[in-house]
Amino acid sequence: MLILLPPSEGKTPALRGPAVDWSSLDFPELNPYRAKVLEALGTASAHQDALALLGVGASLREDVERNTRLHAEPAAPAHSIYSGVLYDALGYRSLTPAQRRKADASVLVISALWGALRFGDSVPAYRLSMGTALPDVGRLAPFWKAQLGQTLGTLAQGHLLVDCRSSTYAAAWAPPPEQTVTVNVFTEAGGVRKVVSHFAKHTRGELARHLLTRRGKAPAAPSDLLKAAREKWDAELVPGTARRPHALNIILPG
Repeated sequence: MLILLPPSEGKTPALRGPAVDWSSLDFPELNPYRAKVLEALGTASAHQDALALLGVGASLREDVERNTRLHAEPAAPAHSIYSGVLYDALGYRSLTPAQRRKADASVLVISALWGALRFGDSVPAYRLSMGTALPDVGRLAPFWKAQLGQTLGTLAQGHLLVDCRSSTYAAAWAPPPEQTVTVNVFTEAGGVRKVVSHFAKHTRGELARHLLTRRGKAPAAPSDLLKAAREKWDAELVPGTARRPHALNIILPG
């Protein structure tokens, strides 16, 4: 089983420690492309219109300034850099050592800057969205889609993929649909369902935690994932097609 997560919009910067060690990052074949994006991000972040180029507000000026010195910024494991609703619900720090090892092996974060990361990869905090276009790189989703296919396609062989990404990050890599299950979250009241956003992030984090902490074998098929989800939620499975992945719908009380 592999759990695909988006990065968090907000990051928690490391306060001290060495800068990123490129040779220690997983998927080293992505390093030339990571370097290209990092250079383009630094250039864009130093521009007088940096906030507009990156699509962020004035409150994030400090984050954007940090982008100009990422080669020297302290790095820390991705599980501590990424924060926010989904990662709070996953709660890496409260996992047991065995559960952390399982998370380190099972979780992949699809990143606008790094392409793909394991939880144990040490990186600096940065500000960049997959929906951004950078000079000399262009839109990041198609840029990474061209690079991630072979690397992650090989990794994915033989695994069930639990896809908890948002649509923006899902555009960067389309895993094999027959072995992929996307995760949707709804509320239901009076027979009426509504798509939710904030609670979707929280519930996807809770699902990831449940899959990492529950006893027994990890789900190996979509039907196994449905059984695991029903241990905590009202859930249903929508079968996929040759071109569309399966969908796990988690229904919360309205």
